Amino acid sequence: MKDLIERLRAAGVHTLLAQFTDIHGVAKGKLVPLTHFDELLTDGAGFAGPSIHGTGLPRVGPRAEYYARGNASTATALPWMPGVARIVCDGFVNGQPFDACPRQVLKRAVAHLAERGWHLRTGIEPEFFLLKRDGDRWLSADAQDRLDKPSYDLRSLARQQGFLHELQSALSKCGLDVLQIDHEDAHGQYELNFGFDEALASADHLMLFKLAAQALAEAHGMVFSMMPKPFGDQPGSGMHFHVSLWSDWNPKRPDNAHNVFVPHRSDGSADREATLSPTGRHFIAGVMAHSAALTALVAPTVNSYKRLRVYPTLSGTSWAPAYLAQGPNNRTAALRTLHGRFEWRVPDASANPYLSTAALIAAGLDGVDRKLEPPPECGDDLFELSLAQIRERGIALLPQSLGEALDALAADELICTTLGETLTREFLSLKRAEIAEYQHHVSDWELRRYAQAF
Repeated sequence: MKDLIERLRAAGVHTLLAQFTDIHGVAKGKLVPLTHFDELLTDGAGFAGPSIHGTGLPRVGPRAEYYARGNASTATALPWMPGVARIVCDGFVNGQPFDACPRQVLKRAVAHLAERGWHLRTGIEPEFFLLKRDGDRWLSADAQDRLDKPSYDLRSLARQQGFLHELQSALSKCGLDVLQIDHEDAHGQYELNFGFDEALASADHLMLFKLAAQALAEAHGMVFSMMPKPFGDQPGSGMHFHVSLWSDWNPKRPDNAHNVFVPHRSDGSADREATLSPTGRHFIAGVMAHSAALTALVAPTVNSYKRLRVYPTLSGTSWAPAYLAQGPNNRTAALRTLHGRFEWRVPDASANPYLSTAALIAAGLDGVDRKLEPPPECGDDLFELSLAQIRERGIALLPQSLGEALDALAADELICTTLGETLTREFLSLKRAEIAEYQHHVSDWELRRYAQAF
């Protein structure tokens, strides 16, 4: 610990950003002088529990206090906040791990994997918008970004090079392996990919990305947005998960890892013509079996369901799966299978990475334990099929509203148990209140259509 403090001081760090994540996937925390590092690791930084979304903690008594206890290995100097290092924290209440802390929920799920000698690796691909506000309107921050099909547009990348390079540089200095950045299929929309990692670390990295992007966009006079669907006539922002399962993996000796999802021939050699091993097939079957409940967690806003629909956009497609199907390299299905891994395409940019990953693990393990088999591989372009054709193939729809998804979550005992009683109760309560508020709101569209219509 002494060495770590000295290394931080040598890097110019004088303050720690004690950061935890609330139920909505929003980073919270406070600044702590480096001189109190030991206390942050042992006791934690104190917060008023009921002031944090989703805790359900009382206003009085020993359980009124929420303590964010730091993990020393996560201490990372933040280039955009000179002198400050982020340290990722877990929630504790009354001296015990807090059951409704999203990171604690994922740690419990990871522990269940470890009991089997397994570790999950994820590569999370966040899509986001760079926006500006013009009165009551939200617009792309790049007024020249107006192509009908803007995917991979290099001119927009050049115009936003200042921000994008600063973001890449900041994340690289924090130890993230930035793989690529591209312009996505909507105006003002981008995607940044960083290297895959162990599930808990990958979720931590996603929160670090959000912190960096929010601060740097603001410095450039823009708004960084992970709203799933800011523009009705354009694609929304997904947050796809690339998932693989590993045995005998030690982060200090990664060469010893073995990917459990890689299929093998009878002679023991890898089968390059197949996508997933039997364990991999069972895992994705479990994900599909619990997909309705999972959708509440990975598409957690009323706005999310304006993304999860199949309809034409300015660019020609929505790129969001509405149908519960799986198939090799099929980007129109909920699960796109690849050799030794799969891409979960349902999550959107507003999803809490800790809760999403924890529920994914629980669903996948249920499929493995019950030896479930997924439906047949789908090679069709599902966006080209009519709803009648989809039904003829026996392909189910994902929930088409937040209310429908919440009902599925409430009925799914496994996923509720994974989240824990407190978090499940708080999540359902908060999200049902969100629906009620949305339903009471009268939109500009309604006024334009109905105010003088009758």
